[in-house]
Amino acid sequence: MSELVAPLRDVLERTGYLTSGEPAAPSVALAGSDSPIRLPSFEPDAWWWSNTEPSSWSGNVDLRVYFKYVDDPVAHPVAEWQQEVWNQGFCPLLWIVSPERIDLYNGFGYPQRPGEAPRNRLDTFRLLDEELTRLDLLAGRLAMETGQFWRHAPGVNRRTSVDGQLLRALGILERDLVDDGLGREAAQGLIGRSIFAQYLIDREIVDETRLEQMCGHQDLPTVLSDPAATGRLFDWLRETFNGDMFPPASTSVPAATYLNRVGDFLTATDPETGQRNLFPYQFDVIPVELISSIYEQFVHSSMSGSATGSQAGSARSQGVFYTPLAAVSLILDEVFDGLTGGERVLDLSCGSGVVLVEAVRRLVSLQSSGATPTRRMIRTALYQQVHGVDISPAAVRIAAFSLYLAALELDPRRRRLDGLRFQPLVDNTLTVGDAFEVDLGPRKFDVIVGNPPWSYRGRQGTAARRIRSPGTFRPPRGESLDFVDRARAFAHDGTKFGMILSAMPFFSRSVTGVEAARSVVEALAPVVLVNLSDLSGWLFPKANMPAVALLARVREQPPHRMTLAQAWWSRASASSHTIEIAPSDVTTLPMASWQRNVGLFKAAFLGRRHDLLLLDDLWEKLEPLGTRLEAVGTNLKAGLKLGNRSVDSAFLTGLPFAARDAVSHFMMADDLPVFQTDRAERPRQIATYRAPLLLLREFMLQRHPRPVVAVTERDTVYADAYFGVSFAHTQSDVAYLLAGVLGSALASWYFLMTGSTFGLWMQRLLRADVVTLPTPDLEAAVRSEVGKIVVRRVRALHHEARDDLSWESLDDAVFDLYGLDDEDRIVVRDGLYRATWQWEAGRLDSVERANSADLERYARAFLSTMDAWLSDSNRRRMRAEIYELSPDSPLCVVRFVLENTPGPSVVEMVAPDGPLSAVLSRIGERTKVRISEALVGVRELRVHARDEVSMIKPAARRNWLAMRGLEDADEVVQDSVSGSHTK
Repeated sequence: MSELVAPLRDVLERTGYLTSGEPAAPSVALAGSDSPIRLPSFEPDAWWWSNTEPSSWSGNVDLRVYFKYVDDPVAHPVAEWQQEVWNQGFCPLLWIVSPERIDLYNGFGYPQRPGEAPRNRLDTFRLLDEELTRLDLLAGRLAMETGQFWRHAPGVNRRTSVDGQLLRALGILERDLVDDGLGREAAQGLIGRSIFAQYLIDREIVDETRLEQMCGHQDLPTVLSDPAATGRLFDWLRETFNGDMFPPASTSVPAATYLNRVGDFLTATDPETGQRNLFPYQFDVIPVELISSIYEQFVHSSMSGSATGSQAGSARSQGVFYTPLAAVSLILDEVFDGLTGGERVLDLSCGSGVVLVEAVRRLVSLQSSGATPTRRMIRTALYQQVHGVDISPAAVRIAAFSLYLAALELDPRRRRLDGLRFQPLVDNTLTVGDAFEVDLGPRKFDVIVGNPPWSYRGRQGTAARRIRSPGTFRPPRGESLDFVDRARAFAHDGTKFGMILSAMPFFSRSVTGVEAARSVVEALAPVVLVNLSDLSGWLFPKANMPAVALLARVREQPPHRMTLAQAWWSRASASSHTIEIAPSDVTTLPMASWQRNVGLFKAAFLGRRHDLLLLDDLWEKLEPLGTRLEAVGTNLKAGLKLGNRSVDSAFLTGLPFAARDAVSHFMMADDLPVFQTDRAERPRQIATYRAPLLLLREFMLQRHPRPVVAVTERDTVYADAYFGVSFAHTQSDVAYLLAGVLGSALASWYFLMTGSTFGLWMQRLLRADVVTLPTPDLEAAVRSEVGKIVVRRVRALHHEARDDLSWESLDDAVFDLYGLDDEDRIVVRDGLYRATWQWEAGRLDSVERANSADLERYARAFLSTMDAWLSDSNRRRMRAEIYELSPDSPLCVVRFVLENTPGPSVVEMVAPDGPLSAVLSRIGERTKVRISEALVGVRELRVHARDEVSMIKPAARRNWLAMRGLEDADEVVQDSVSGSHTK
């Protein structure tokens, strides 16, 4: 480990990366230690990285922050360094420290020409106390560990990183070639061969001398300007790499105009102006996985363009999606834990090979045990240990391309030309074919991984799937679980599974879907499921359904229990494309609980212990809404569907018609149009529309987490954007009572916890969700005093403006109707707030820093539990101290002190003596805990000392909800009983 120069050491100590000259946490390393950093000219002096434990659930792709000391920033090639960092793809921040200042550069910023590096400079800090304090709050270790950095640096975002820019540039290049008349397959072949050749050149596997001997020119753009030289180069590529990578249609050399266009791309020549710019891409730095992601770009353009035959159709409908590196890391971190490196790996839907590439890397790393791997190790992994299947020939060719590149990258002698020749992979370890029909021989695999298609091919496709696999459950939407079943044919009893699947069957209320999901989980137990639906915006943005990760036989646990992990959205995850899972986001659920009630499964992901307790209590005491409606002679029905207009609907002519936007919260438009359509696909019966009529919108209103419900006293035809209940045979007050329940915070919390789409990927309620709502006896409730209060308040809401007070008043009345105690009300009100996270504004609010009011509500909820625990003796109380830290502090701290004083507990705001680091240091001294080292990632700490406990968490508001106060108090009580001191 090298000795840092004094200015750099002082800066890193002031910002929490070092303590007494040594790394302050496992997430910090100094030059001279083992490192996978491979950059041509840039050598950092120190670095921070985000993923220090392979099985920490981080799912990160090892984000880095690099620190470099220079005597004079102007005299060093900072622009060149930043270009290399940008091409590496996982460094959001570069620090350049000099004797007088610290310059922070955006590692995701598009590279600039020499001398123009300041365009990517985020900020400059002088080596003064107040400036270093500002730097610490912006980008110190705790700001990076907690994700607080991303709140203050919105410009640092993967939208400008190398992966998005390269794919965008290649998309433009492909479009230009096709528009100029080159066939799409030939265009893609030309681009692929050129990129591969540039990779070999940039990595000096083919140096200038070799290129000149072969082609007569020293660089690839010049080679491409000479069709004969290009032909020699492409012949050599085909001979050396067995023709695996490029389709037969692309073996000929295209016309010069097409070659010149690719040459222009490689010299960064603007196709419109002819001006040359900086070519930003360095294929000696760009990760192989990024090059393989070109497959998704190509397959989507092929399927949306003029391709025919096997490429026809829609990429979206076929479920073709590139697997991001964060998802690859998530599954492989788990399935490779405990392996030896000698295992066989199978991916039945390998696509571009991105999972297999990382599998090869890990197998070789395990076999070499940290030493330099041998070529024999690498080739054994490549030829014997990783196997892939895909129905797309183009995908399999790209997988071969990717695996060859990975083998070259790992090879310590890769610059020797004798190592360039490979055995064929296609038709050996890579197979083009239908995963449900391929024969891979009798030998079983030790690890099965992949991201199988999630496609839904309509009713005919579902019927065909069920014929293909009779006697097994086949969910109606999506076939990813079919691949898991198929994979079991290639597994032995100890095979580990790591697969990204559609989440729909797991959260569905479809009997077939749920049974299919359960059968897979039971067959592969013990199982871990990671809910990735909250990350859909960036993880699989082109998919039309959310995702889960299925990890089977990876952790020791009873087979009758599942481990469930929830990956929440955060600014850090959205900006850096990483997956964050804190220890508090991991729980277990007995299989019997899922079998007993589907709703508990989703609630175990999105909720907490108190959510589950309240759900169980409501289900035990109350009947579902569907049963209650049957008791009063009605039911919940869908509205009219115009559709194909095949059925007579003239009997509805003249009635008011509530179209999609006719209803808002407790309000219905007075000027509804008259229904005048003679025919509809599903007109329903006239009784469906009889008043009094309660209407419930299928979709919630923008940014408003409450179900939209209203009552009308007129017979009204309503569209299928609504569900309706006719109360024509009972008193109208029942309709208003039920409207109050459905429009309350309790209903919003319940549907968030149990709904099959709301809370996952759509702001939508399904009929199957609504009819499960636990509901009091409607006729008895409407006669009760509290029921009459609900009715009065709902009737008033139909005629008055709705504000926060009127909503609170309604909620209180519904809580009284349900008999909720104080703790239950905290859970439900916070559930209403958590429901807002389904919209962007709510998500952003959830990661804002908790204010003093938030922290006080949290502390009082915590104390309410502790007061009940202390009430037996009535001799002691607790005092909560809320530290008033800087508004930019990445953490909040609340200390609870047990006092030998009777009476109710108290909450105080405390001005700390010094910054956050001083507060943490004093707590650490009292508790004998190295808090700085323990605070790695998004971890929350609960630190005990004699008669006190301190709660230390990231400052985001979601971590300091009142409900979390109840949960934390329960765990403190449990710690007190068990003797645990730090969590």
